[in-house]
Amino acid sequence: MQGFNRRDFLRVAGAASASAVLAGKVHALEAMQSEPAAPVAANDHIQIALIGAGGQGQNDTSAAVQVPGVKLVAAADCYDGRLEHCKEVWGSEIQTTRDYREILARKDIDAVIVGTPDHWHKQVAVDAMKAGKDVYCEKPMIHLYADGPEMIEASQATGRILQVGSQRVSSMVYQKARDLLAAGAIGKLNMVTAHWDRNSATGAWDYTIPLDASPETCDWPRFLGTAPKIPWSAEQFFQWRKWKAYGSGVAGDLFVHLFSGTHFITGSNGPTRGMATGGLRFWTDGRDAPDVMLGLFDYPEGFNLSLRVNFVDGGQESEGLIFTGDEGTMEIAGNAVSVSRVPRTKEPGLMIGSFTEAMQREILDAYRKKYPVVHPEGEPAAGFEKYEAPAGYSDSYDHFRNFFAAVRSRQPVVEDAVFGFRAAGAALLSNVSLDRGAVVGWDPERMKLV
Repeated sequence: MQGFNRRDFLRVAGAASASAVLAGKVHALEAMQSEPAAPVAANDHIQIALIGAGGQGQNDTSAAVQVPGVKLVAAADCYDGRLEHCKEVWGSEIQTTRDYREILARKDIDAVIVGTPDHWHKQVAVDAMKAGKDVYCEKPMIHLYADGPEMIEASQATGRILQVGSQRVSSMVYQKARDLLAAGAIGKLNMVTAHWDRNSATGAWDYTIPLDASPETCDWPRFLGTAPKIPWSAEQFFQWRKWKAYGSGVAGDLFVHLFSGTHFITGSNGPTRGMATGGLRFWTDGRDAPDVMLGLFDYPEGFNLSLRVNFVDGGQESEGLIFTGDEGTMEIAGNAVSVSRVPRTKEPGLMIGSFTEAMQREILDAYRKKYPVVHPEGEPAAGFEKYEAPAGYSDSYDHFRNFFAAVRSRQPVVEDAVFGFRAAGAALLSNVSLDRGAVVGWDPERMKLV
């Protein structure tokens, strides 16, 4: 259904054949990335560097270099094995170093991907922008609340672009969901329910440690940075998300995606307060980040957000969001968004069965005078629409395409430092609330804890 809007939905739902027309109707979304790429001039190529070449950093780079006119020329990481692997994948000619500042000193590098642990995001991103580089920074943008204003100020003062890596805001599925909500497909939004559950060791950040891990192959002091100085730990080096000193827990790793998607679809700047509960239920392996967390958040637009992350889930890994309105629901699952709509009756309804028959007739007569039968054959059939992205669709590619288009044009990106801070700031309310055991206030406009 092209140009889907609320009026169209009501018109079709009210038709005699609505059940036949709407039941299970599926539409294919058209992928822009499948279109032939425009030629890139020789002098318009973008040279990038990867800083933090772990699993996420290398995945990001793999998506980035698929964008026409983008080439990786350097990589920095604190583990020698990852630097060697970068050469295996992207060519022996790329520069590799443990010290990212050597990369920032190069004048021929236009942009960097920051895939470091969370506690390094701010420093690397700020240093890169001050060195004249545009920045793609993995989520969450911040590790501490103080990071946000400094990163925003650096972007504004230097004129450099900062794109935060919650790729769903560039997804055609999320864009369709935003359009559907704005068109009134589910009426007035009153609640968003989101979850991300995992049931595997790697899903719970229990990443594989290479056999050659040692203080000789890993730059432990550089990795620690501003974190507390402790003796060498291969587990904390390669499984850093499990510790608060380097990561931001499920709030920063997964909640932030759900916040980013919710803010993009609804146009909200964030919640005004939130509370969370949770704890370590299964992965009692020395980590200090919870493996189960639930959060509740109030939004000034008049809806609530309920979040859940569970690393002890007994089923399959799943992620999804459900938007509940007063006239239907909209669900995002995988690379598809669907709308289920049941037209609301304007009648209040009757409960008169316990009254005398005479009283029932009298009440019913008065009721029908006030609420005459509009649909003699019954209420309109429920409507169902589903929109699916093409097989193999990658929102990561679209997110990088958005970033590199901005690098060339100097136009704003879809997820700048302000958007990224608002998403991460809202997500990290969960950690603050859990630590304090209290409801925590947040000013989404001024981006400050209340």
